[in-house]
Amino acid sequence: MPGDMSWMEERYRELSNQSLLWEPPTLESPNQPRCDMDGKPTIMLSANNYLNLTTHPKVMNAMIDATKKYGAGSGSVRAIAGTMDIHLEAERKVAEFKKVEAALIYSAGYTVNVGLIPTLVTGKDDVIISDELNHGSIIDGVRLTKANRAVYAHNDMGELEAVLSANKDAKRKLIITDGVFSMDGDIAPLDEIDKLAKEHGAMVYVDDCHGEGVLGETGAGIVDHFGLQGSIDFETGSFSKALGVQGGILAGTEMTRTHALNHSRSWLLSGSQPPGVAAAQKAAVEVLMEEPEHHQKLWQNTDYFRNELQSMGFDTGVSTTPIIPVMCGESSVAKEFTVQLANEGVMAGAIVFPMVARDKARIRTQMSAGLTREDLDEVLRIFESVGPKLGLI
Repeated sequence: MPGDMSWMEERYRELSNQSLLWEPPTLESPNQPRCDMDGKPTIMLSANNYLNLTTHPKVMNAMIDATKKYGAGSGSVRAIAGTMDIHLEAERKVAEFKKVEAALIYSAGYTVNVGLIPTLVTGKDDVIISDELNHGSIIDGVRLTKANRAVYAHNDMGELEAVLSANKDAKRKLIITDGVFSMDGDIAPLDEIDKLAKEHGAMVYVDDCHGEGVLGETGAGIVDHFGLQGSIDFETGSFSKALGVQGGILAGTEMTRTHALNHSRSWLLSGSQPPGVAAAQKAAVEVLMEEPEHHQKLWQNTDYFRNELQSMGFDTGVSTTPIIPVMCGESSVAKEFTVQLANEGVMAGAIVFPMVARDKARIRTQMSAGLTREDLDEVLRIFESVGPKLGLI
């Protein structure tokens, strides 16, 4: 007989009673601004598809052509027989885009963090210093190390400096931060972090999953935004956000790439990505480099939508990026907001505990270059109608 699983049912009832259950809707069309979800036409306002590249013809055709040429899969891990020329071409294109020496592509942004972080520190003589609001994948990667750990208050450079001073005798000091914080939409002061790291002999690791395609004049990310190419030790990210495909990114020096592919178990022990995905990765980067209008439209939509929400009286928190939260406070309010928006044909997900603090629930809206002004105005009309019913405006 199977073991006693009643604890799962108890946990389920507990989450349900607190309005904390995840109940994902079903997407029945491409993930684009106008889509079909749960059987009805929907305006998508809760996707990471910032540049609307998931359906870009160049990206899709690259995937189709590579699949016909190479097959559906690679047949091996990359460390043995699974590295194809298309994987290397994609990595060279990423390095060119990021203006660094080299890049390495992982199966996902999550596997970059859980596989790379443990290789950068060795034990109790080292210390990892992490922003308190860092992504869960960073937290998981840190937990896999034996290094000492310290946390500084979110974006608090005074506290970061104090932690660095308190750990001045550590053999290796590794500062880790998100570039764009995915729940609040604010960004790390990477220029100040870099300055403190240099003063205290620390390495800097930035996870820029939500910065690629978004920050910087051309969308190259937070390192480009601050003009720090060649100064940041480890720049990681993801293809599954603005670049519209799938996979994780490590960008840096040639030695960093060599270190990761020899020591990072999540890379060494994962089957390499299908050749169609690798071709789409390369194509997505090329589109971003060749068609800057997608990046420009994203920011036009972002500025317009945030300003309009704020003029209605909604609290959008500290966001400065296309991640625009609408603060609700209680989880039950955020959940009800999602339901009422869905009834009106808008998908905007509720973000509740444990992804944020219990009293910091919000609707997280995310802009896309594919949204038209008519789309945004329709959504704003619905927000203005629903907001008073929930006491938010």
